[in-house]
Amino acid sequence: MALGNGYEQQGCFLARALEVVGERWTLLILRDCFYGVRHFSDLLAHLDISRGVLTERLDALVAAGVLERRPKGRAVEYVLTDAGRALWPSIYALSKWGEQHLSGNHPPRVFSHADCGTDLDDAGRCPTCGTVPDVAELVVRLADGPHGSRRSDPVAVALSTPHRMLTPIP
Repeated sequence: MALGNGYEQQGCFLARALEVVGERWTLLILRDCFYGVRHFSDLLAHLDISRGVLTERLDALVAAGVLERRPKGRAVEYVLTDAGRALWPSIYALSKWGEQHLSGNHPPRVFSHADCGTDLDDAGRCPTCGTVPDVAELVVRLADGPHGSRRSDPVAVALSTPHRMLTPIP
């Protein structure tokens, strides 16, 4: 039986949200944008995604108001809008769920509150401050442990050391 290609008849905001972010490449693109990846070529190299799929997903995220295209010299940068930044708690929660329920040959990423250096709990709260810091107040790093899948693309190299979220990857 063929599946429909939309959720318009659902009358549900979760269904409407899935129209924008319900495809796996979309969530990975957004994850990288939170890490500070802003250039098409860096997204292409880090995600191992086809050029056509990346173009299509970026266009859809811009059209939905999740990302903004900004000219930067002769290049273009993709920057999260307020609507895009509002997706951070969902991406963090999915990442923590994967860490708890799935396995991989790599350590998880750890997010800490930059102001006090405390690692966030599973709900995204800083145990020291008792707050849920904004994504711009977070530093991401790899946890200690064996890493069987080292990568050499510029994004992976930049994220091999602690990095402030939303800060552009050089």
